[in-house]
Amino acid sequence: MGRKSNTKSKEKKIKKKEESAKLAACFTKIEAANQLEDPLGPFPIFRKYERNGLNIDFETKRVANLDESTVQWAFDLVKSNMKTLYETSEWGWKDREKFEEMTEYKAWYLIARDQDGKPVAFSHFRFDVEIDMEVLYCYEIQLIPEVRKKGLGKFMMQILELMANKYEMKSVMLTVFKQNNVAHEFFKKKLKYSVDEISPEQGIYDEEDVSYEILSKLTKTGREWAASGRQQACCSKPCCD
Repeated sequence: MGRKSNTKSKEKKIKKKEESAKLAACFTKIEAANQLEDPLGPFPIFRKYERNGLNIDFETKRVANLDESTVQWAFDLVKSNMKTLYETSEWGWKDREKFEEMTEYKAWYLIARDQDGKPVAFSHFRFDVEIDMEVLYCYEIQLIPEVRKKGLGKFMMQILELMANKYEMKSVMLTVFKQNNVAHEFFKKKLKYSVDEISPEQGIYDEEDVSYEILSKLTKTGREWAASGRQQACCSKPCCD
């Protein structure tokens, strides 16, 4: 009688298998990044910042390896800088929730210290998966008032972008409040971040009147991946009737 062929069913199974394999590969990269002892290790020249009257040393550590006083300092700085913005959003500010977020086991910290060893700025970041893409997600970048507007924040974001590309993340992502004009100026105009497709106003989700948006910038790895995807999409289209 022969063998009946169910092409559509076969294609669905193949697609599902490919998606599962793709996601597994994503998590493998994330796991490898999270096993690193020091993500900043390959970039020795980025361990120091000596410009505009600042003399800063950098280190990267898992939150579990940070001393309690530095963790508390970081939390207090976020609270001082961000509490008002949180309180005017739908999220609200809750000490306990924020502290728990900042001390989850997946949290990495880029810490900037002056020559006395005093912390003056930090970034809380994570290697994670968004949808089906490996990303470095910047949860926080906070500076004390005395070191702002001296190029330090931009330098710290460059460090995050370098690490993201080195460990084959496809994008650096972050969340900003819409009413935070300083952040929008910094990320969109100075650093060329753009609104990501998963941001609520992009229409993927049904959320309305949210107070935040998600920004992103592709790494070199991400740009190559995007170009490869576009090329494959073009090749899959018929070139003539």
